[in-house]
Amino acid sequence: MSIHRLSLNQATIKHASLSQALEVTAAAGIEAIGLWREPVAEVGLARAATMLAASGLRFSSLCRTGFATDPEGPTRRAAIDENLRGIDETATLAGAGAPGSAAVLVLVAGGLPEGSRDLVGARSRFAEALDELAPHAAAAGVTLAIEALHPMYASDRAVVSTLAQALDLAAPYAPETVGVVIDSFHVWWDPALLPSIERAGAEGRIASYQACDWRTPLPADVLLSRVYPGEGMIDFATMTRAVEQAGYAGDIEVELFHADIWADDFAAVAQRTADGYAGAVAPYLSAARA
Repeated sequence: MSIHRLSLNQATIKHASLSQALEVTAAAGIEAIGLWREPVAEVGLARAATMLAASGLRFSSLCRTGFATDPEGPTRRAAIDENLRGIDETATLAGAGAPGSAAVLVLVAGGLPEGSRDLVGARSRFAEALDELAPHAAAAGVTLAIEALHPMYASDRAVVSTLAQALDLAAPYAPETVGVVIDSFHVWWDPALLPSIERAGAEGRIASYQACDWRTPLPADVLLSRVYPGEGMIDFATMTRAVEQAGYAGDIEVELFHADIWADDFAAVAQRTADGYAGAVAPYLSAARA
């Protein structure tokens, strides 16, 4: 069973402390982890970096910032400040991870501001936020990775719904400064997905690939819909081959939001994640990179 390049995103074991998440990931034979800002903040950045270094794990990304679609004012200024802090946190954690770690900060654009119906304006304000953040990211050696979310989240979470939209937003910046996340759960439905992946590779902008499955019927809380790779209906063979052919050679995260998964034993979740990845994703990685 090959789980090379698998990274366990910490959200998959949401209720684990940072210490538990690092221990469980390593014990499962998984070599990389994607962290979330809240558990890092609980122990403090310096302590988190020390713990990560001691674990021997690669660092694949930090989730998440963004949420910068409000008009100018205190709320927007606070969001920009959070993003700037997230950049610094990412640089520190990437430096503490094992060789092969990636200084990637995941950005979720944010939804419509309260009372607004101006979708175009919200996207424009997120683009303006990138203008503010990109110089700091470049100086820190961090890649801002824009994550397109499924259109059902456009109103409250992300006004960026397709990989092509994310690439258009990234286009004004150097690819090492602003890239994109290809999250299977969010983009599998898109008729333009394969040419968008090809474009992302040609532009050198694939900063992260997340392999999570979609299974219907969706639960009442659609945010908690992500299931293990291979347990839904996403064609991972085609998508994974396309990402590989586009030149992506980094770690591949499994990031699951599901109440039943969160209620399960942490070690059991890590093992089932590894099994799902080995069966649904790993067989389609090129031999040179697997």
